Amino acid sequence: MSSFKNAMKIQKTHRERHQPEHRQSLGLLEKKKDYKKRAKDHNEKQRILKKLQKKALTKNPDEFYYHMINSKSVDGAHHEKAKESTLTPEQIALMQTQDLNYIVSKRTTEKRKLEKLQSNLHLISSTDKPKNKHTIFVDDEREKKNLDLAKHFETHPALLGRTHNRPRISDLKKGKYSNSFNDEKMKEVKKEGLKAYKELNQRLAREESLSVLQRKMELKAIMRGGKNKPARLIKEETKNSPAVYEWPKERKR
Repeated sequence: MSSFKNAMKIQKTHRERHQPEHRQSLGLLEKKKDYKKRAKDHNEKQRILKKLQKKALTKNPDEFYYHMINSKSVDGAHHEKAKESTLTPEQIALMQTQDLNYIVSKRTTEKRKLEKLQSNLHLISSTDKPKNKHTIFVDDEREKKNLDLAKHFETHPALLGRTHNRPRISDLKKGKYSNSFNDEKMKEVKKEGLKAYKELNQRLAREESLSVLQRKMELKAIMRGGKNKPARLIKEETKNSPAVYEWPKERKR
């Protein structure tokens, strides 16, 4: 019987009082288990603060890490400095949606169209090319003063400014170019030429952009998965050029 009474004493539940009615506005009354959690959290924070304070006191004033200049604190929050993007929006969109094979096929198509355009356009009327000089030799100053260029080149005076497509008077009399000097037709030909040169410039820029993008994607494919790590970086990539790496030397079998 005594053992039963002792067992009953051990199993007795200890009740903690609740919040009195006149203090109901203060919320639930804190119990011992709540106090233990709060005290443990407070002591842990105090331990961390002491550790940080000790670390700050023993810090080397000449200590330097590259991360110090690659990050900054804004309103007490630590932020990494954003690096400037080395890809154009068009390159990012292509890399996210297309693969290397697509870039290679598009570049091949652009090359074929460029070759076809360049075979038809010889940059004869271009203003950027160096101007050629036509030297005429005379015997004396008198002949130089009386020199008639139209008569010398056997062409019409209105055509002296041309460096190409300058017909002779004899050909004009025969009627070979009777329909070639129509003003409307000349304007149309000039307009078509300017349009073709504009397309050539656009295709050259597009082919160059695809070439840079292809080289960037090939480098990423080589180093994908942590394989083929380069020895060091020689030149960082830009929007107009891929990165340049130095690769470790390997002995070939």
